[in-house]
Amino acid sequence: MKSFLGSLGLGLIAGVLSGLVGIGGGVIIVPALVYFFGMDQKTAQGTSLAVLLPPTGLLAFLEYYRAGHVDIRVGAAIVVGLLLGGLFGGGFAQQLPHEALRKVFAVLLLLTAIKMWTEK
Repeated sequence: MKSFLGSLGLGLIAGVLSGLVGIGGGVIIVPALVYFFGMDQKTAQGTSLAVLLPPTGLLAFLEYYRAGHVDIRVGAAIVVGLLLGGLFGGGFAQQLPHEALRKVFAVLLLLTAIKMWTEK
């Protein structure tokens, strides 16, 4: 599935879901790159980060901003945290074996799903 159309389709699906419910990279793109594009966990995560940097939400963000649904101060603080956290987390991820990183990723997704499913 490593084709232009496959990649474009993955981007379209992730973009729609990102704009709709705020997900895309970790939940859609990373698993798709691992299972449909045959990438290892680290390459999938790095590729996901690379493709999400410019467009992640520029257009989706503008729609939310225009509708008055953005807290700029909170967002700016999160950006600073993401920069620092990304630096440290990315470095740490390079030290882990691929299998361990994949399992950490799966547990995080599972815990998130359980929390969302059981909340009222």
